[in-house]
Amino acid sequence: MSSNTSASAPAPDISTEKLGPLMRALVVIEKVGNKLPHPFWLFIGLAVFVMVLSSVLSKAGLNAVNPATEETVTAVDLLSAENLRAIVSGVVTNYTEFPALGLVLVVMFGVAVAERSGLIPVLMRGALVKTNPRYITVVVALVGAAASMASDASYMIVIPLGGLAFRAVGRNPVIGCAVAYAATSGGYSAAPFVNSLDAILGGISTSAAHIVDETYTVTPVANLFFNFVSMFAVAAAVTLVTELLLNKRGEQMTLDADVVESEDDHRLTAITAEEKRGMVVAGIGLVLSIVLVVVLAWPSGSFLRDAEGGFGPESGLMAGIAAIIGFGFWILGIMYGVATKSIRTWSDIPDMMVKGLAPFIQVLVLFFAASQFLALFKMSGLGEIFAIKGAEFFQSIGANSFVILLGTYLLVALAALFITSGSGLWTLLAPVLVPMLMFLGIAPETTQAVYRIGDSTTNIISPMSPYFIMILGFIQRYKKDAGIGTLLSLTIPLSIGMFLVWGLLFFVWWALGIPMGPGAPSTYPAG
Repeated sequence: MSSNTSASAPAPDISTEKLGPLMRALVVIEKVGNKLPHPFWLFIGLAVFVMVLSSVLSKAGLNAVNPATEETVTAVDLLSAENLRAIVSGVVTNYTEFPALGLVLVVMFGVAVAERSGLIPVLMRGALVKTNPRYITVVVALVGAAASMASDASYMIVIPLGGLAFRAVGRNPVIGCAVAYAATSGGYSAAPFVNSLDAILGGISTSAAHIVDETYTVTPVANLFFNFVSMFAVAAAVTLVTELLLNKRGEQMTLDADVVESEDDHRLTAITAEEKRGMVVAGIGLVLSIVLVVVLAWPSGSFLRDAEGGFGPESGLMAGIAAIIGFGFWILGIMYGVATKSIRTWSDIPDMMVKGLAPFIQVLVLFFAASQFLALFKMSGLGEIFAIKGAEFFQSIGANSFVILLGTYLLVALAALFITSGSGLWTLLAPVLVPMLMFLGIAPETTQAVYRIGDSTTNIISPMSPYFIMILGFIQRYKKDAGIGTLLSLTIPLSIGMFLVWGLLFFVWWALGIPMGPGAPSTYPAG
């Protein structure tokens, strides 16, 4: 197993003279990136930088008009006495309201029990025991690309499973985590079914389209066809980059001693009779859980529906999906543990939860610094102003449809580095981009599709994404000295691969005039 070299052995020779140009570039990225301060201090430093920059730009009178609200957005001086007072009073709420914090804790409570009881390892082993290891990358990538049905909770589920899957077949689990992260992030806009993001983006696109045509409606299934095919494009891109490039990086990494010493625990052995019994019991529990959710959601006035009786983003089902998934893992883990006797007393359950969460304590510490930086960046108004200015510049270039779409793709990919909320960024850009492209003969559904892929492909390399810190925590379970440089050396190639492959799919799709979804044309009768 080439990836799991002994920790006592000398570090692999990664002299740039012995590597090809691409490998040399990744080694340089890792070396330079790892010279950066610890992520905790990096985010604290960025927070201070934002405060100083906001003061300078505020005094310079930087502002922009938000096309969504027609309100003037002005750079806020965070160094003023009033705002310093607000910053100090908001430290606690910045952390407690950090989007990823609650998701990590709630989902990992359940996943910890499912993992420590043995359910997750045996499921992975059962799925992979007869699988050719050469196919593990595409399997993990496909699972990640299809995981958006679990909303943000998909990150907490798929990433650790990706590491386990790679390790189970003797490959570097760090690479497995990176593959799962890239596919899950990209797959957020590439899914087999409609999810909450479809409804959110469709509503924003409809409002923007009304600037030109008050009768136009962008439905939640507007990108369904393209999203389904995109799932395979994302998996293909991630697989291609991993097999051609990242596996070589994995062979150069030395994992920590405790990971290597426990290697026997993760080898692919035959499923025992006791484990099979546990899987059957857990399977019955899964079926009963699904039936229970369906029964509870069936009545028109169900608490799992929204005020209109649907399952939109404000419904109990979608808003509480993280809790539902976390509780589901918790119940199934308990059922499996009781059946296999890995859980013998009630006290075993909270003990498993504590042990399962222990590796993520460092992530919770990083979340504190990251939450303060992101809160200050939002408070300064700089992210909103930069996005508006970029959109206005793009609107003024007056190029043909292909160039406009390509420019949109590049603009969104760049803006997504600074504003990682997909709905938030689209709220800013849609009122400019959707009407402009309608005048050029491009349908809102098409504009929304190119936005989605631009937004998805660069999120995995943005330090402003809360999940950027979370994936670093998962990787450090296997390699404690991994830093931002290590992570970027893995995610940058994956981001570029998805950007190229997914972009090619989009432009071919658009050029052929294929509908993006049911009743969703690719063109609009301009003029």
